[in-house]
Amino acid sequence: GQRVLHVDSRNYYGGNWASFSFSGLLSWIKENQQNTDIKDESEDWRKLILENEEVISLNKKDKTIQHVEAFCFAEDVEEAGALARVPAAGTSVAEEVAEEAEKECSPLESSVPGAENWESEKASSTDPASAEEGNITEINSENESSHNTASGESALELGKPEATLSEVSAQEPKKITYSQIVREGRRFNIDLVSKLLYSRGLLIELLIKSNVSRYAEFKNATRILAFREGKVEQVPCSRADVFNSRQLAMVEKRMLMKFLTFCLEYEQHPDEYQDYKNSTFAQFLKTRKLTPSLQHFILHSIAMVSENDCNTLEGLQATRKFLQCLGRYGNTPFLFPLYGQGEIPQCFCRMCAVFGGIYCLRHSVQCLVVDKESGRCKAVVDHFGQRISASYFIVEDSYLSESVCVNVCYRQLSRAVLITDQSVLKTDSEQQVSILTVPPVDLGQPAVCVIELCSSTMTCMKDTYLVHLTCPSTKTAREDLEPVVQKLFSLNAETEKELEKPRVLWAVYFNMRDSSGIDRNSYSGLPSNVYVCSGPDSALGNDCAVKQAETIFQEMFPTEEFCPAPPNPEDIIYDEDEITEGQKKKKKKEIEKNKW
Repeated sequence: GQRVLHVDSRNYYGGNWASFSFSGLLSWIKENQQNTDIKDESEDWRKLILENEEVISLNKKDKTIQHVEAFCFAEDVEEAGALARVPAAGTSVAEEVAEEAEKECSPLESSVPGAENWESEKASSTDPASAEEGNITEINSENESSHNTASGESALELGKPEATLSEVSAQEPKKITYSQIVREGRRFNIDLVSKLLYSRGLLIELLIKSNVSRYAEFKNATRILAFREGKVEQVPCSRADVFNSRQLAMVEKRMLMKFLTFCLEYEQHPDEYQDYKNSTFAQFLKTRKLTPSLQHFILHSIAMVSENDCNTLEGLQATRKFLQCLGRYGNTPFLFPLYGQGEIPQCFCRMCAVFGGIYCLRHSVQCLVVDKESGRCKAVVDHFGQRISASYFIVEDSYLSESVCVNVCYRQLSRAVLITDQSVLKTDSEQQVSILTVPPVDLGQPAVCVIELCSSTMTCMKDTYLVHLTCPSTKTAREDLEPVVQKLFSLNAETEKELEKPRVLWAVYFNMRDSSGIDRNSYSGLPSNVYVCSGPDSALGNDCAVKQAETIFQEMFPTEEFCPAPPNPEDIIYDEDEITEGQKKKKKKEIEKNKW
């Protein structure tokens, strides 16, 4: 029942939650590698400020992204004019690549990255089978064959008649060139932030409750992986997976099922963990008579918590959350939105717009106007010099100036996005959505979360995979994540061991500000009716963002329900002056009918 105006200086929805096509991402990289500050050309807007008012200036440039480095390893990159093939010295190549991509894409795509027509993209793709529960649509994985028939036949003719076509295809993956990546750039939907949705998490429940789920489709994450002793393994997590697993002995299966059953009901057995409340979850696991491999699976692939920083209670809660989400939509607890995580904010935008919300992109705000007597914010002044009044103001953290954030201590996320030619763990089905946690090599270092997406998620072109790596920052993103990339993938396929790994075709590293969890009192001089929302946090799920949105809403409107189910369009009651003659006649007939 509120009137909402959303203004954004960017030319795409979602801020740091956005998704881009390949060329859109290259434009984003180029923009964030430029260090020039935007200065006010005109101060005319200051004439709108009255004597009893003061202003809080806002940032003109987003400074939440740092240390952006992009590299290309694909074939024919020199011919495409992008860069030298192997950036051994760490040369950043975004500008050259962006120029080439801009030539390949349409003017609309260049000027508005991430604003592609998602309906037309869906129409051009194969319609997958879907299953519904609570208005959440899950797209089941499709088995697509991408064997190279020509290379298979030639290999069979060269004296290997016993080799199957699939074996040959596995040995010789299809070559992907840089030109193909640019040409198929609209097939990519590359997220700035990498997350999955817990099937019983707060965001899924909110999507169902608010009926925003009608605007999105989801694919179930198909497998949980672990990295142990230099190898990638699949982790059995459901009851069926545990008993069908060949990598666990029968004794280990019983141990694992007994412990997982305890985790589901741990609150009913406090005597079993009370003595270890102040211990780490890793230390607690050692007391449960679990083998080292089971301890590794539980810590890094089921609970997905830090070995050093997570206490016993937090570990048990994380394990229970994982287990409670199993089976709702598939054999893993996670869902991924088709076309990328950036679809989620756009879904809420669509619902808001249906009920009268107004969204203005490429529309920056110069300042907040504050009344000196009351201390409340009265209006904003935009870059056109217009004064826009409102009762409440919600500002993303990145727009606040340094003077307001002088006492704020930010954390950073290290992010990497890779385009690869094979999966980190090959199976019969190429259409896998996988999550892998790589434990830290040194104590005190963070674990790295790896999410691998296949082409059926509509985030990458056929015969490629999109891989996201995320961890809390200790250094630059490249310094934090490149060692993990080198463990899992081949950058320069020179040795036989490297040839066995999936090959990286293109990569980008960047650091992103984590502004979550900051106390409102840390910001200096904010009026009481100005609320700050943060960017993405480091957690795998979206609970932090949902809790923050609900908290802000309840502070503004304590008597109203947060994101209620929308009314049926036929049940909406309009103001008298908005009702047309036809609607008045229809209403009159209904009243007369009810009399009889």
